[in-house]
Amino acid sequence: MDIISYATAIALLHLLVQLAFIVRVLIRPHRQPASRIAWVVVILALPFFGMLVYILFGEVNIGRQRIAKLGNILETMPDFPDAIQEHQENLKANIPTEYAHLFRVAESINDFKPVGGNNARLMANSNAAIDSMVADIDSAEHHVHLLFYIWLPDGNGCKIVEALKRAAGRGVICRAMADDLGSRTIIHSVHWQAMKDAGVHLAEALPIGTPLLRPFTGRIDLRNHRKIVVIDDSITYCGSQNCADPEFLVKAKYAPWVDILLRFEGPVATQNQFLFASDWMLNSGENLEELLRQPVVSPNQGFSAQVIGTGPTARYSAMPEMFESLMYTAKQEMIISTPYYVPDEAIQTALCSAAYRGVDVKIIFPARNDSWMVGTASRSYYADLLQAGVKIYEYAGGLLHAKTFTLDGEITLIGSANMDRRSFELNYENNILLYDPALTSDVRIRQQEYISCAQLVELDEVSKWPIFTRLKNNAVAMLGPLF
Repeated sequence: MDIISYATAIALLHLLVQLAFIVRVLIRPHRQPASRIAWVVVILALPFFGMLVYILFGEVNIGRQRIAKLGNILETMPDFPDAIQEHQENLKANIPTEYAHLFRVAESINDFKPVGGNNARLMANSNAAIDSMVADIDSAEHHVHLLFYIWLPDGNGCKIVEALKRAAGRGVICRAMADDLGSRTIIHSVHWQAMKDAGVHLAEALPIGTPLLRPFTGRIDLRNHRKIVVIDDSITYCGSQNCADPEFLVKAKYAPWVDILLRFEGPVATQNQFLFASDWMLNSGENLEELLRQPVVSPNQGFSAQVIGTGPTARYSAMPEMFESLMYTAKQEMIISTPYYVPDEAIQTALCSAAYRGVDVKIIFPARNDSWMVGTASRSYYADLLQAGVKIYEYAGGLLHAKTFTLDGEITLIGSANMDRRSFELNYENNILLYDPALTSDVRIRQQEYISCAQLVELDEVSKWPIFTRLKNNAVAMLGPLF
């Protein structure tokens, strides 16, 4: 074969491979048209490299074996309602009719029904939250379960390490799990082995293994972003708090990390237990069915709450559907804080729609974002939001990492999920939806504290951004559908 014929054959082969990739993009389920178009352009415009990028990041592939194993675990786990003692009046949810549909949306995700009999208090700050966890671990009688996306071997991280060692030493069953990428520094430190030696049961969530081989078994950037603490099946924590100092030394120039965390007591802790158990059994192989069959008991009156767990193996678009349902329910006020805002069109439209119909919509972002790309992409959405009447605030007191949503002073959604495509499609997340005007008032006061440390963004200011700034923001935002 001469050189020309050889080159022609190579070009034809490359074209056929490109066409195969394009067909794959077009037939892949759950892709929005903008995402399909973006990937087709990348594959055509960047020979070889575009196809390589698609292999690495083009599909939400958690691995067939992992999906099958998780499916078997979920099938064998007892249904949460079966664990409830139905005669307990305290466990019955008491939710106004106008909000009932929100809890039905949440129930459709994990089959968790809202349960009454819950109490909660808002932690003062990150350090107080860790100290509260330590106190609860020191008081634990039967078991302690922890899951963190980021667990650092710093002051707060080591406080939890020592508390777990003490608890295991007095016979409490301690199970601790951390994401293999986000918590790699502690997993590969002496503290991890010290916990194991002390009798703490440990597991790495979504282990990376050999990085070069990882793409063949699932995307390496699909992570377990959850933050779950369950103690004696009666206490749980939920919010944005990782197990680390607010100084967050791995990204110290953005510090302090400003987080929010709620400490719950009541049957909602058992729902978080079920969520933790599914992750634990998947990553450790230990069966926790017997623990999950214990009856749910609530000795106290309290508010109604419900756990929401999402991820690449949950229903597609579950988290954005929850956000959108809240946005379309708002009648008077909606306050949101999120560090990462790269929405799909439906989220952006829902926010604008709320403002257009007269809802007082406030959204708080960090002024400086630890992700340059996310911060840049976020600002591409400012103009449309401001024109609709949304009030945008940029927090200047550190990196505002709190993910909060309060609705009409009565409903709160709090947890680990951001308003970006990573939380929507790629990460495992956990949130709690609750109806309680008193607790929502506490969260709303905290949101107002964020606003008091923030700068209001004006439409005139955004309109005067240089053309290069607008070009950069919009160009980066175009990459959103790719991931």
